[in-house]
Amino acid sequence: MNKLWVGLLGLCVLAGAYLALVPGPVDAVAYRPPPAPKLTGVLAPNDELKAAELIGVGQVIGPEDVAVDEQGRIYGGTIDGRILRVVGDRVESFADTGGRPLGLHFDAQGNLIVCDAVKGLLSVNASGEVRVLATEADGVPFGFTDDLDIASDGRIYFSDASSRHHVHDYLLDCIEARPYGRLLRFDPQSGETEVLLQALYFANGVALSPDDVFVLVNETYRYRITRYWLKGPRKGQHDVFIDNLPGFPDGISSNRKGTFWVAMFTVRNSTMDHLHPHPWAKNIVARLPKGLWPKPKPYGLVLALDASGTIIRSLHDTSGEHLRTVTSVEEHNGFIYCGSLYNDRIGRLRVADIL
Repeated sequence: MNKLWVGLLGLCVLAGAYLALVPGPVDAVAYRPPPAPKLTGVLAPNDELKAAELIGVGQVIGPEDVAVDEQGRIYGGTIDGRILRVVGDRVESFADTGGRPLGLHFDAQGNLIVCDAVKGLLSVNASGEVRVLATEADGVPFGFTDDLDIASDGRIYFSDASSRHHVHDYLLDCIEARPYGRLLRFDPQSGETEVLLQALYFANGVALSPDDVFVLVNETYRYRITRYWLKGPRKGQHDVFIDNLPGFPDGISSNRKGTFWVAMFTVRNSTMDHLHPHPWAKNIVARLPKGLWPKPKPYGLVLALDASGTIIRSLHDTSGEHLRTVTSVEEHNGFIYCGSLYNDRIGRLRVADIL
């Protein structure tokens, strides 16, 4: 028995040395998150997301972002690379990118502009034909094309979440805590892509202000939203629009009337926050099976922000049974539509019942 325990102890020592010393998939750095804000006041839990009408249940798997056309048809990109269209009670295939379609937005010509995490920035015409617009900027290929918005002049503002970790390894970006994200702008007239901001911590949702004075980009793994000024005396500068959010901001959209909708993937994870200051521990975690990583809480959360970055409303599904892992919120004709990276449905709520 003593030999058995000695052998087991030796194996544990060897395993610990291997995890600590052999290079892994990340080279983590320390990050000391601010204490998570308490869910009180405007952030107080409620179950208003449970009132959402559910669309396409079981038929749209992972509609990370949602777009609605002039005819009221609903579009969502799914895990298998397709873009599905919901027409009444019918769900049909509209296009297939061959990648992983995330952000969706219609341009003035009726083309569906797509941020595909694998294929880059795409344009899909009314017949479902896919055309590649851009795959790199400044010689650096897009690693994780994520979300977009389109300005009144037709230029496309979009994010490359991470140049290092791709769509199936996005949690490694959180563990590593290094800034691999970029905010970019594509000009359809010239076909050129320029980098507006780099060194962002998982650049995610993108939204323009009503008059295109600034553009917002979510930094998911810093719990904040960054603002980049496009016009006025601060043109070309950037600052923090809102900091220390109560969860992981994913998609963001503007209703062009002064309200920004922010989709929160989930609430803050205390285990991850406690791990962040310890790079050695994070390097070990990154080498473990994913089943042993800190788990996101199944929770539905949407925030409404005003033009100054103040939270004016929060919508919750505290159980995560109706709507969870919300990754996009889009307002269209008096309704908001909620997409999800993993859920099998789209949620719809009447704005007049919320604000």
